Order: sequence, then C-alpha cells, then structure tokens
Amino acid sequence: MLRSKLHRLHLTGADPDYEGSIAIDTNLLAAAGIIENEMVHVWNVTNGERLETYAIKAPAGSGEVALNGAAALRGAPGDVIIVATFAPMDEVRARRHVPTVIHVDQNNRPRELGLANAG
Repeated sequence: MLRSKLHRLHLTGADPDYEGSIAIDTNLLAAAGIIENEMVHVWNVTNGERLETYAIKAPAGSGEVALNGAAALRGAPGDVIIVATFAPMDEVRARRHVPTVIHVDQNNRPRELGLANAG
C-alpha cells in the first residue's frame, strides 16, 4: 500500500559523482514520515524516468531535492518528480489506511497535506 508521497517536488541538483541516493530536505522527510536510508520510488514527471533508491537528509529548510550517483542520470535540476514509499499491510489495516501526501510549491515548501486520491 502507498504509505507516503512527496508530490511534484522540483529537483535542485543532480550529482553523478556522489555515492548514491536522493537527498531531500529534512523537513520534507519528516512531514512525509520518510526515514533516512528508507527505500523510495522516484518518478520523474518531466521525462518519464522511474527508479528506486534510498533517501538521505538534506539541510532542513533548504528545499534541496537532489539525485545522486547513477540516479542523477535520470533527472536534471528543474525536473518535477514524485517520491513515494510503500508498506505491506493486511487487508483490515489497508481498509483503514490513509496515505500521507505532501504537496509542495515551486521552492519545495509544503503547501498542504492531502489524501492519496486528492492529487
């Protein structure tokens, strides 16, 4: 089941020489309940690329969202992306579950919380 989603982030960097991962503003990670080193799915709305990697913390309040390592070849600064996490759930829990969805503005600042089917 979808656990959380950061919707329509704007990439601020792409560094193929970094070891790997996606760096995301610590405030955004906290808002979405994403834990550092957690596996995330990254969907590039701009070019259609999709990948899995792990999240690392970028400075709080920076608005930073940067692809690193090989993932950096799948996006460029300015691209719009979605970052999602999933969790296994039994049917009873899944029926009650409401994913956390964080919508952001052009500067990757949270603008509203929503439901998965709202955006």
